[in-house]
Amino acid sequence: MIPEQPATLAVAPDVALESRLAVPPGAPAGVVICHPHPLYGGDMDNPVVVRVQQVCADLGLATLRFNFRGVGGSSGTHGGGGAEQDDARAALDALSEATGARPLAIAGYSFGAWVAALVGYHDARVTALALIAPPLAMYDFGGVEGKRVPTLAVAGSADPYCPAGDFQRFTERFAWVTPAVIEGADHFFFGKLYPLGKAVGGWARRWIPAGTR
Repeated sequence: MIPEQPATLAVAPDVALESRLAVPPGAPAGVVICHPHPLYGGDMDNPVVVRVQQVCADLGLATLRFNFRGVGGSSGTHGGGGAEQDDARAALDALSEATGARPLAIAGYSFGAWVAALVGYHDARVTALALIAPPLAMYDFGGVEGKRVPTLAVAGSADPYCPAGDFQRFTERFAWVTPAVIEGADHFFFGKLYPLGKAVGGWARRWIPAGTR
């Protein structure tokens, strides 16, 4: 696993995002990772985000995690979700350029899962998604219906923001969504990062382009 390098993503004349980029030689594909809600302490150094990056990097994938506008070293201010979609698209642009337009996936945790779904299902470059602890009780994830690509949906059995009934109905509604329930995990996956990483690794292995595994 090669170390991540700092990178700056230009989104608008007054918005530049702090990020960490890793592109191993011969990486078959790349993954953008979106962090949880900026107004509740979410950033790219969140343990769940870091775990996802590590798992994907261990499989030889290129990775890009970043801070949404107004977080950490990123300029600008929180945009309620709309502007953050521009941030995620900028991250996809940067990773596409860095990898030479190889296949891309986007993963997101909590609020980041919502942003990832909104962006990923409307971007032709995105061929897989990972929705981690999608806050189904707070946001509409119906956009998943628009694009049938390999999608992981993973949640803890004790997550109040992703109720078990809502999660079951969501994953049963879409045949291309693979569910994973982490028993005993809450929304933050305290003490459950290993099984979370195992679920993400299984998704990534299934998605890595054929012939490059």
